[in-house]
Amino acid sequence: MKRHLTLPNQLTIFRILLVPVIGAMLALDFADHYQYSAVAYATAAATDTLDGRIARSRNLVSELGKFLDPLADKLLVITVLVILASQSLLPSWVVVVIAAREFLITGIRSVAAAQGVVVSSTPWGKSKMLTQNIMIVLIILAQPFGILTAPAVAFTWIAVIATVLSGLDYLWRYRHFII
Repeated sequence: MKRHLTLPNQLTIFRILLVPVIGAMLALDFADHYQYSAVAYATAAATDTLDGRIARSRNLVSELGKFLDPLADKLLVITVLVILASQSLLPSWVVVVIAAREFLITGIRSVAAAQGVVVSSTPWGKSKMLTQNIMIVLIILAQPFGILTAPAVAFTWIAVIATVLSGLDYLWRYRHFII
């Protein structure tokens, strides 16, 4: 029996605990709050890559980790996107596209899991997450550093395209769970 609070699971829990901290830093107006928010977000995003690598390399993959990791990703990204949209820093339709894709793929994963099938991350899914993370950091940092506005807009489009293509990829690969 594997321990549940392995290092990868601790990193995932840390990521979840950072969500309200990042949200508060974005919502509160204090000196350099955008810079602190960006650093906290980048730290949380880095734990996503780190926890998976550690889990696989040390054979610490657990059922708890399989559940918590995607939950932490969704909580982090969707929470921050909603806050950015509420501050008019991101169009609301971008949040809708990204959230809809997340709920759709979560549904497919749930149906597959009920049949004993694990729907693993794909290269498109990893690209989607990377582009979303870059987009979010750029949008946050574009507030104090206006020169980053054009790259933030460009990465918003790149992230939306990667999100849609990733969703279509999952739908195609796992269509037998929805048809």
